[in-house]
Amino acid sequence: MGFISVLSFAHKLTAERLSAGGRAIDATVGTGADTLALARLAGPRGAVCGFDIQPAALRLAEERLRLAREEAPAALAPVTLLARSHAALLESVPADWPGTVSAVMFNLGYLPAADADKSIITEPESTLAALDGALSVLRPGGIITAVLYPGHPGGEREAAAVEAWAAALPQQTAQSIVYRQLQRADAPYVIAVEKKK
Repeated sequence: MGFISVLSFAHKLTAERLSAGGRAIDATVGTGADTLALARLAGPRGAVCGFDIQPAALRLAEERLRLAREEAPAALAPVTLLARSHAALLESVPADWPGTVSAVMFNLGYLPAADADKSIITEPESTLAALDGALSVLRPGGIITAVLYPGHPGGEREAAAVEAWAAALPQQTAQSIVYRQLQRADAPYVIAVEKKK
């Protein structure tokens, strides 16, 4: 039995902190896989907000959520998908969300769809702004997970920036960990940040 994938690890950490009725954010909606996972965890009394700048991503996520609701109509949290950069996270969530969100997920890089434009990638500047916003909206004990992809053009620079951001957080504010395969420098990996206060 091998180690679990980086995506499974991010989902595991999130599931430990997001319970029914909770609030969560998918900062990079993509195909909607993380959005759906968050909606299932939060349940019908919870709420999920998702961000993506690509209309194609939002369409893929909407379709994934629609199919899931057909299978189990009352199992998912209401989901609000926003065609906005994750850098606008803090000012875009409802006014009563800061300090109450249990989980914020980031799956960085490009849209992993067959016909997607792989030149459209997440950028360090907007991602760092989004991470600051995510930390602001988290409740104590809440978590940020960021799946990083150093193996694609631009990914290594973003991964280094996110790692430096997490390492510089004051220990009294948050603690951060890395989950990574050490033998492959270009392998995807996870950074997770747990808010302390």
